[in-house]
Formats: sequence, C-alpha cells, structure tokens
Amino acid sequence: MEPRVTVNRSYAVKDIHPCFEIDETSYPFTKKASIRCALLIIFLALLAVVTTCGNLLVIISIIYFKQLHTSTNYLILSLAVADLLVGVLDFPFSMAYTTTTCWYHEDLFCKVRGSIDVALGQASILHLCCISIDRYYAICQPLTYKCKINDRVTGIMVLVSWGIPALTGIASINAGFNKSNCESGCLLDALITATVGSILLFYIPVIIMLCIYLKIFFVAKIQANRILIRIHQSTKSRITISKTERKATKTLAIVMGVFLLCWTPFFLCIIFQPLTYYVTPISVVETFNWLAMSNSMLNPFIYGFFYSWFRSAFRIIFSGKILQGDFSNSQLH
Repeated sequence: MEPRVTVNRSYAVKDIHPCFEIDETSYPFTKKASIRCALLIIFLALLAVVTTCGNLLVIISIIYFKQLHTSTNYLILSLAVADLLVGVLDFPFSMAYTTTTCWYHEDLFCKVRGSIDVALGQASILHLCCISIDRYYAICQPLTYKCKINDRVTGIMVLVSWGIPALTGIASINAGFNKSNCESGCLLDALITATVGSILLFYIPVIIMLCIYLKIFFVAKIQANRILIRIHQSTKSRITISKTERKATKTLAIVMGVFLLCWTPFFLCIIFQPLTYYVTPISVVETFNWLAMSNSMLNPFIYGFFYSWFRSAFRIIFSGKILQGDFSNSQLH
C-alpha cells in the first residue's frame, strides 16, 4: 500500500522533498523517482559504503599488525567499530528516514533510528574523551604513562564508552527524545529533554576535552623548549619519543576538531530550537544530521593522511600481501 500523509499544502510547497510529490489533498511518496531523489539516494548510499569500508580498513590494520597493538590504537579501534556501525546501521536507517514518510510519522522505526543516532554519537564522543585522557598521560606524565594507562584501564575505558551509550540509546526511546508530532505539553517536554541531553551528552564532554587538550598543548610547548636547551647525546632518544607523542597528539586533536565541525551545527540547532519562534525546516535538521554522521567517514582518512604507519598498513592490505603470507610483524614506517 502506498504511504500517504495529509499535510498543509502551503507548508509542503515550501518544504518540498525530492522523493515526494503533491496532489490536491496529500503528500505521497513518488512512484517515479525524480533525478534529485535518485541522486540523493545514490549519494547517501555511497557515503554508507565509504564509511563502512574505511573503518573496516582501520579495524583490520590495528588487529592484524602487532606494531599497532598499543593502548591508544585500541581506543582508536573501538572508535572505528562505532564509526563502522554508523555506516552499517545508522546510515540505512537514516536513508529510509530521509527518503520516506517517516518525515511526517512518529513510529517505532523512527524512534529506533533516533536511539541509534544518540547511542553511536555518544559512543564517539566518549571514545574521544578517553583518547584525550590517554594523550594527557602520554604527554604530561610520560614516566607513569604505561603504569596508569595499561590494558586493564583501556578495557574499562572501552566498556564505559559503550555501556553508557547503550543505556542512553535504550532510554531515549521511552524518554520522548525523538518525539515530534504531539501536543504542546509533550513537545515542550521533548524540547527540554533534547536540550538537557545535548548539554550532558555533547557540550560538557566537549568542554572537558578542550581543557585537556589545552593543558597538553602548554605542556608540550614547555617540553619543546626544554628539548632545545638539552641538545646532547643522552637526550636523542627522548627527543624522538617526544616528537612521536606530540605528532600523535596533534593528529588526535585534528580528529577531535573534525568531530566538532561535523557535530556542532546539529547540537546548536537542538539547543537553540526552544528559543526560536519558528520550527527549523526538516531539511535543515536532516542536513545537519548527515553532516554529523559524515564524521564517521572522515576519521579513517585522517588516520591514513597523518599516520605514516597507517598508510603503510593500508598499502599492504590493498596489495593483498596479507593473503599471501604472515606480515603481522612487519615494520610500519
């Protein structure tokens, strides 16, 4: 049966969607896809494929190559799993949401999609929080780094980064986090929930991460000045280590910066929505949401561009050498 939704005609004309058409009284899903609709579906499908393949490449690299078996890379591995799930789960749900009448109906499907958005988005930011803590000890307290950030601590970080989002995603289905079509009182509760949720799930963790990276920046600057003063034979190894750690911190800071560029417009939209006198067009909200999800596609490219050992791992995988022999102990440069 063809889905049909009755809407205000004047509003529909203003907020026309390329995958729908208007008749006199309703807004049905188009039988013959327009060029815009077809291009939209193809573009979103390509995003899903690139996101899935890119993060799968990162996962295989870290698992296969022993040189990449470090605490920081284990956190990156877990983050890549979250980004992979965005491509496998979130993208298909969101494609269905963006190109069907879920724009105008609130049902279980849409709530599940919203809960996946919430859970995976929070998982990403919690992983970035854990990575910033890891970098803090690596740069600011290098002598105690291996003692404080060991496999057990890393495992706890990973469990927390997945456990809290799982609970939040389940709770969001029943908390009205994704409600849109309801009475004014219900809508007010939904807006309050969304605002409070944004502050707790996004703004506070982001502020914490920014403070940590600022601290790391100042400490790294002090270390660089000390290295310039102590240029002699006994410090060469420490200079090499310090440069490696600072480069890793810079790269992970770029990962965080890209995360902020992708996610901030979406959360700003949510936080300012209750303060405005008009409803933000659905197309704008959806654009911000897809921009946020595209962050999961960009992370593997950042690793490949800035990390020489990831580039080496990617080349070995693409060449098919891992299918011809054991290259797990290869020295990645």
